[in-house]
Amino acid sequence: MSIALTVVGSINLDLVLRLEHLPRPGETVSGGVLSRFPGGKGANQAVAAAKLGADVRMVGAVGEDGFAEEALVGLHAAGVELDLVRVGTTGVAMIYVDAAGETEIAVAPGANAEVTPQAVSGAVLCQLEVPDAVVREAARAASFFALNAAPARPIDVVPDLLVVNRLEHEVVSTGKLVAVTYGEEGAALFADGREIARARPPAVTVVDGTAAGDAFTACLVVSLLEGREYQQALQRACAAGALAATRLGAQPSLPTAAEVDAILSA
Repeated sequence: MSIALTVVGSINLDLVLRLEHLPRPGETVSGGVLSRFPGGKGANQAVAAAKLGADVRMVGAVGEDGFAEEALVGLHAAGVELDLVRVGTTGVAMIYVDAAGETEIAVAPGANAEVTPQAVSGAVLCQLEVPDAVVREAARAASFFALNAAPARPIDVVPDLLVVNRLEHEVVSTGKLVAVTYGEEGAALFADGREIARARPPAVTVVDGTAAGDAFTACLVVSLLEGREYQQALQRACAAGALAATRLGAQPSLPTAAEVDAILSA
């Protein structure tokens, strides 16, 4: 029986420009190739969780513009139930990706800044691309609350699971469980400041790291909700993140549960 998860967060259209190298301040880099993908941390994690077998509901906002339907394509394809507000303009992310898969990202939040607080229940996953009041209200009635504190900023919420990278951990560090990612070095899981699990990702060829963190977060949440042991859950999350980095685009890169199983058994 699949687990149920509500994701409260952002929905964007990603404009991805592939370049030989990332521009330095004041530098113009030509010869890029432009692609468009549905994105946003909330939507990415909702799609990822659905592809991993969860029954997912997405709470968020898109604009009343032509970008909205493009931004929703991946959610529809993954079978995610949508609870949306339509207001203003759809959020847009401008993403530069170099030949090694490194990224630079800038976001215009658009409708994501207009998401309003609403009570949700059961297992809930949030990020910080929506207003703090939305996150606090989502946490209030959740039976299990996971927070991916990105982009990092202080917030007065103590989640059941906090997911951060090493830089975000310097800003947000409080959670009953805290997962910290270290890029190609893997990730560690802490309880009360004590390390309880550590894992490394399988070796892969990186193409685009845009949604690797979203794949990691969704897989860790789903794995824990499935009742997996901490070490196994963390190992699966690292594998999901590695797989996502091997493909271009955010939501098109997100792996299925079968793909995670396959790379771990290879």
